[in-house]
Amino acid sequence: MLLEPAHLPSDSGWIEVICGSMFSGKTEELIRRLRRAQFAGQSLQIFKPVIDTRYSEQSIVSHNKTEFASTPVHNSQQILLYATDVQVIGIDEAQFFDEGIVEVANELANQGKRVIIAGLDMDSEGRPFGSMPFLLATAEYVTKLHAICTKTGTLAHYSYRKIDSEQQVLLGEKDFYEPLSRKAFWQSKKDSSK
Repeated sequence: MLLEPAHLPSDSGWIEVICGSMFSGKTEELIRRLRRAQFAGQSLQIFKPVIDTRYSEQSIVSHNKTEFASTPVHNSQQILLYATDVQVIGIDEAQFFDEGIVEVANELANQGKRVIIAGLDMDSEGRPFGSMPFLLATAEYVTKLHAICTKTGTLAHYSYRKIDSEQQVLLGEKDFYEPLSRKAFWQSKKDSSK
């Protein structure tokens, strides 16, 4: 697990990415880091895609109901408009943003800001999700979290969609998704195709 980077000049920017399957604690970890930055007296701003209204329209909220006030935005370019005069930028559900999120994150880091991003690295089909692979490639720090598989009790890497849908983006919780290990995920995919 990443502890906040130390011994860097105050004007050095960087990108941290927190990724993993659903129910792995990505938003919880993002909020933890943001609270530590806030405790340290650093100015911050948090963003999320406007489409993520599962728990709140205005806050990022973990599955454990921990929340932090945020600014919902329609696209990644809006983040640049609002993220002025702050030291730390938090971005949740990055997989839902347009591909410009990579350029935005890099521009903010190049301005000397700490950019902390959380998102799903794979979609419900087990494929890389949105711009997350590019964010992972450009980040200085990457933390991959795992949930616990509901079928095997081992580490879960995948977010299995329990309902039939062709949409890549389908907001839902435990009623739609469950975390599965590699073996359980591919077995469930095989069973559902019969």
